[in-house]
Amino acid sequence: MATLNIAIGCDHAGFQLKKEIIDFLESAGHRVKDFGAYSDQSVDYPDFAHPVATAVEKKEFDFGVLICGSANGISMAANKHQGIRAAICWKRELASLARQHNDANIISLPARFIDTEEAKACVSVFLETPFEGGRHQNRVNKISC
Repeated sequence: MATLNIAIGCDHAGFQLKKEIIDFLESAGHRVKDFGAYSDQSVDYPDFAHPVATAVEKKEFDFGVLICGSANGISMAANKHQGIRAAICWKRELASLARQHNDANIISLPARFIDTEEAKACVSVFLETPFEGGRHQNRVNKISC
């Protein structure tokens, strides 16, 4: 796989998993920028979702990874950005479909509901799976308001 530029961010619940994902991505040769959080002290997930989403939306990064306890809040914040399609994934199949059918550009991981190995597998599948286009392109075009 080609070297990718990945933006990553989390809240306090995702801090430990984020460290593991960063190590995993860097060991695979990808460039990673960590947008925080930088500890497991309580923080607000939008403070990290928005900078990652903005960076991906501006195409400064190929993809984003966001992590919070359930992945719901951090995805909701990211998806406020017009150019973002953040998908909550806790299984490889969901990560694959998020890319194939939805052209997702951010994967959101639920730190409290996924183990580290499955999270790494989800990220790997997400980054390796191309968007199918075709019948899905028209649907994706209708997502933005």
